[in-house]
Amino acid sequence: MSVSPDPSSPNPVSSQQTILTELEARLGDLKATAQRTGSDLSAITLPLQAQIEALRARIGAALASVPTPPMSRWERVQLARAPGRPTSLDYVELLTTDFTELHGDRAYGDDPALIGGPARWQDRPVMLLLQQKGRDTKGKIKRRFGMSNPEGYRKAIRLMDLAEKCGLPIICLIDTPGAYPGIAAEERGQGWAIAESIQRMVRLRVPAVCAVIGEGGSGGALAVGVGNRVLIMENAWYSVISPEACASIIWKDPAKAPEAAEALRLTAPDLLELGIVEEVIAEPPGGAHLDPAASAGFLGEVVSRHLDELALLSAEELLTQRGERFRRLGAFLEG
Repeated sequence: MSVSPDPSSPNPVSSQQTILTELEARLGDLKATAQRTGSDLSAITLPLQAQIEALRARIGAALASVPTPPMSRWERVQLARAPGRPTSLDYVELLTTDFTELHGDRAYGDDPALIGGPARWQDRPVMLLLQQKGRDTKGKIKRRFGMSNPEGYRKAIRLMDLAEKCGLPIICLIDTPGAYPGIAAEERGQGWAIAESIQRMVRLRVPAVCAVIGEGGSGGALAVGVGNRVLIMENAWYSVISPEACASIIWKDPAKAPEAAEALRLTAPDLLELGIVEEVIAEPPGGAHLDPAASAGFLGEVVSRHLDELALLSAEELLTQRGERFRRLGAFLEG
């Protein structure tokens, strides 16, 4: 099936992006069907994949050549949630080799929303901590859209211990709307697990680089976000609360989320200005979902550069730098 954008559309790029989203959804459904039934649908999926790649290229070229007004904070939030935006595992496939996932917290069970293990990041031995939302509907449900239970954070602590024992730098890819808010999670000590993960990360004697690649919501993100360097992708967001939750509390109306996003100042440029992140990682024109390979290239280069810089510091210097970094946040003066 071939879909062509309507040249008479008042906003051709927007029309093309809508078509792209529809084609990506169709491709995802076909791949899921093929996996479920064992059928060979390559005669359909390969031409569709080629059409998607060509459309992505046209959209990227259009966005690069046509000046566009600055995006609102709410528009950037929507880009962070765009269908097809690369997940943590997508970046692992594009940037690493020899990734070995380690399971379980040695206390309760395994959490598929927060995964990790040793790998080679552009040929550098590292320990990965990954918040994974899922790539399709089934995967998102399995991984609770990246919202971890307590066992996820306790698994992260176990992997931090192992990284320190083996002298491996830690890379955390953050992508979650927040920790899972279910009753069972609270009964198993959700808040306590988050606090323990933050405490363990503060005391790491190996380098830690954290990158927000999509959504960075609340303590669910901060639990694995206490790095020597905190980075954020151009269209990601990082905040104490999501815009919808903030609007529900302040105005009793989640529809006011765009207003909440403006007030929260949660976008990458805001966070760089406030000193909450060290660097903003560029994305391809239109967003990471339009060119995952290019987006991975940007992410890999920036993370590797910061790891190179941190490798020059001793364990004591890493501890001191990390502690001073977070103590500076939220500092104020009394008149």
